Amino acid sequence: MSKSFASSADLGVKIETLEVLAEGVYALTAEGDPNIGAIEGEDFIVAFEARATPVAASDWLKKLREHTDKPIKYLVLSHYHAVRVLGASAFNAESIIAHENTRLLINERGEQDWASEYGRMPRLFRDPNSIPGLTHPDIVFNDRLEIELGGDRGSLILEYCGRGHTAGDIVAWLPKHKILFAGDLVEAEAALYTGDAFHMDWATATLDKVKTYNAEIIIGGRGRVARGATQVNAAIEQTREFLNGMIKHVGEVHQRGGTLKEAFEATQTALAPKFGAWPIFEHCLPFDVQRLWDELDGTDWPRIWTAERDREVWAQLQD
Repeated sequence: MSKSFASSADLGVKIETLEVLAEGVYALTAEGDPNIGAIEGEDFIVAFEARATPVAASDWLKKLREHTDKPIKYLVLSHYHAVRVLGASAFNAESIIAHENTRLLINERGEQDWASEYGRMPRLFRDPNSIPGLTHPDIVFNDRLEIELGGDRGSLILEYCGRGHTAGDIVAWLPKHKILFAGDLVEAEAALYTGDAFHMDWATATLDKVKTYNAEIIIGGRGRVARGATQVNAAIEQTREFLNGMIKHVGEVHQRGGTLKEAFEATQTALAPKFGAWPIFEHCLPFDVQRLWDELDGTDWPRIWTAERDREVWAQLQD
C-alpha cells in the first residue's frame, strides 16, 4: 500500500505548550509542529516566526497575550518557508526582519513554496483563505543586527550563521539569559527537512557557529526546548548526525554510480533505527535525499519545489 503523501494524513490535534524561559522570554512548542517564540523589550515585543496562516498565528498570540499586552514592534523570520511566514499579517508588527537571502528566496519562489507546503502539510494551514499574500520583510541584513531591548533587558542579537536549512537562516540570541532561538538550523528529537539545504555547509561550519554561543537554552525549529549544556549539545549534535548520515549514505551510492532510489533506500535503512520514529521523518526523507543528490551532481542553488515536483519525487522514492 502506498504511503500517504508527505504529512497530508497527519490531521491529529497537537498539544501546544507555552513555556516562560526567562522573564519576558516565551516559546510555544507543539509535539513536533513548528516552534514559535517571543521576547519582550521594555515597551515592545519581538516575535520570532509567524506560523502558516493568520488564523494559526492568532491562536499563538492569544496565549502570548495572557502574559503581556505590549505591542509587537518586530516580527523576525528565521527563513522563508511558508509555514514560518504566511501568518505574518496577524502580528501587526511595525517591521518584519529577515536575512537578505530570505527576501530573495521569497521573491524567487514564494508562490511555489506556498503551494508546495500547503499540499504537504494541510493541517498547519488553518483557514488558508485568511492569508493575504506573500510576506515581504522590510528590514533585511547580511551578517548581524542588534536590537536594544531597553531597561536592564540587554540586547537581542540576530545573526547569520552560514548556509544551512536554507540560504538565509538566522538565529536570535539573548546573551543575558544565554537563550538561543535557532530556527530550523537545530531540531530537538525531530527529523530534519533538508529539501532546500546546503548539507555540507550546515553539517560543518554552520553548526560549529551555532555551538559557539554556548547557549544554556535552545529552541529549535521543532521538538522540545533543550535546557542545560548536555541537552543543548545533544540537540546540535543529533542535527549534525542526521546530516552526516545522509551525506555518507547518499554519497556512497552517488559515488559508485547508483540510482537516486538506491540512495533513498540506503539512507532510510541507515537512519530509521535512530530517527525513524521522530516527527516528519517519513515526510521529509524523499525531499532531503533528492536535494542532497542534486548537490552531489553539482547543483549548488536548490531547485524550486512545486506541488507537481513534490508528487513526482514522492512517487519515485516513497511509494
